Amino acid sequence: MKSGIAGKILAAALLLGAGSAVAASRHAAPAPQTDSDIARRIAHEVAMYPRYSIWDAVDVQVTNGQAQLSGAVNQPFKKDDIERIVKEVPGVVGVADQVKVLPLSPIDDQLRLRLARAIYGDPTLSRYAGLAAPPIHILVENGHVTLDGVVSNEMEKNIAGIRASGAGMSFGPVVNNLVVENPPARKS
Repeated sequence: MKSGIAGKILAAALLLGAGSAVAASRHAAPAPQTDSDIARRIAHEVAMYPRYSIWDAVDVQVTNGQAQLSGAVNQPFKKDDIERIVKEVPGVVGVADQVKVLPLSPIDDQLRLRLARAIYGDPTLSRYAGLAAPPIHILVENGHVTLDGVVSNEMEKNIAGIRASGAGMSFGPVVNNLVVENPPARKS
């Protein structure tokens, strides 16, 4: 009977040790080695931030482990949260946070919603609406509209720009900074 209890205690200790090793390996992911690895990891961490939305666009560049953040967010706390997240990425030695906080404005909020409905309601772009992280970001600053993010082709970029321009209430032309993921091959 004593050997049965001892065996159970030994088995439990081994299981606890194995569980601790698995948990430790999960938290001790290998540190990125190059600036481009660090930048990819930062972009992933920012995209996974639960409050990062289509109203925000943060860009990152990394040089010698120094992260340079730019872009805009629609709430002040997001700027602080994102900087804190970036500082925790392995390989980051410092953060220069140039992210702009867009003015808090009910009029801009109404325009954001109209733009989102116009863009993501379009039949060509509606497939993006159901994604956990839709790729078209809508930045509104005092009525001025900028589209940021990535779309599959030039037609989608143009449709997003046209839909944003037709949503009304914008003070000036829509700046379409969408990047085309699969640009057409150039003919020589």
